[in-house]
Amino acid sequence: MEHKIAKAVDEIQKAKHISDAEKPLIIEKIEEWKEEKTAISELNTKLQEWWLKVEPIFAEIGLV
Repeated sequence: MEHKIAKAVDEIQKAKHISDAEKPLIIEKIEEWKEEKTAISELNTKLQEWWLKVEPIFAEIGLV
């Protein structure tokens, strides 16, 4: 799991569709959750919330 989280953080840092202002906030939250084994479901919920915000943008430009 740690390897997957590290990969996710790396991909978030490289992502062009996530603003530079949001990246540190997302990564900080992931680091907090990584400390708690029961937080994976909370992480999943938060990522779903963020997806709901960006999905319409992807749909509008034809990526979903």
